[in-house]
Amino acid sequence: MSFVEIVRFAVRALLANRLRSLLTMLGIVIGIAAVILLTALGNGAAQYIQSQISGLGANSITVLARAPGGTAGAAAGASSRPLTSGDAAALADPQGAPDVGYVAPVVQASLTVAAGANSETDTVIGSTPEYFPGSNTVVASGRAYDDADVSAGRPVAVIGRTVADDLFGAGSVPLGQTVLVKGVPLQVIGVLQAKGQGGGFANPDSNVLAPITTVQSSFTGFGNLTQIVVGARSSATQDAAESEIYSILDRRHGITDPNDRDYQLISSAQLAQVLDQTLSTFSLLLAGIAAISLLVGGIGITNIMLVSVTERTREIGIRKALGAPPSAILGQFLVESTILSVLAGLIGVGLGVAGTFIPLPNGFRAIVVPAAVVVAVVVSIVIGVFFGGYPARRAARLRPIEALRRE
Repeated sequence: MSFVEIVRFAVRALLANRLRSLLTMLGIVIGIAAVILLTALGNGAAQYIQSQISGLGANSITVLARAPGGTAGAAAGASSRPLTSGDAAALADPQGAPDVGYVAPVVQASLTVAAGANSETDTVIGSTPEYFPGSNTVVASGRAYDDADVSAGRPVAVIGRTVADDLFGAGSVPLGQTVLVKGVPLQVIGVLQAKGQGGGFANPDSNVLAPITTVQSSFTGFGNLTQIVVGARSSATQDAAESEIYSILDRRHGITDPNDRDYQLISSAQLAQVLDQTLSTFSLLLAGIAAISLLVGGIGITNIMLVSVTERTREIGIRKALGAPPSAILGQFLVESTILSVLAGLIGVGLGVAGTFIPLPNGFRAIVVPAAVVVAVVVSIVIGVFFGGYPARRAARLRPIEALRRE
């Protein structure tokens, strides 16, 4: 019997039980769709979070105050020291920190920002011009404030895209307009390029940036800093820059135990490392879920093929009595199981890819991994051969006389 005839018999047998064939395929369809969709979500999540981390700025290191044994941003304990302008000046000294390229002291507060009849509460950030490259903040319209604005404490501001839309109308470019920050007028000299909501991070589009001297004199006072943004001279010197920061701040803060520091360094490289570890665990979890789905589908194929062998025992006996070799019987049932799994795999791939087009919040989107599609199709073929092998061998080993006697 030729391969074409084997395929023809297999297709005829599957079409004779359409509903059962479709139900058998359902497990594989769900499993393959899960593989495609879950890997697409994982890949999309990785790229989305990576884009948010890159928003911190290339080679940037953020120094945050914290209480010993506490969390960043926590209130300083009796034995801890807050970050000060003196700390920022020490980090900017090229003699003590030759691998530090720039330093941007930062103060921030949540304040009411108004324009005309519109008002909202936004994050007001005061810093130096170095904050823009340090935080990967780009001015889309107008200009950033400069050293002259900082020295003179000029009442100017660069506002985020969301702030501009909410206060002046969608798509507006309110250069030269005035915003009232807690009643203090600031002239808008620039509008930031939109970054989008940062998931677990604060929304940078809702920030109002102003010279640090302006923010300190009008809102926060000339006290402690909220954070210090430090930039390494290059990616190659980032580790050296972190060591210099630790050395300087440990000396200034009287830190003798590295585990009891009253400040914390956060860099994009550290976050990327944590991201890789988290996503690796996440990927293993997704692979486990998909594997369980495919295993269930494979068991379903075995079960249905065994039922099919039992139902068609007399047919097998007649074909063997007429001279059909065991290889023909084996081939027919293997082809049936393979057709079921391959069709289910293709349908699953289609559903999985279609699922990635479902819109998700905050600009997040699933991104199909081509390798996952190839693996899914190959796995579906393997499932058909593997899980259909036992029923096919059982059918091929039936003795014609015993098969013909079966009712």
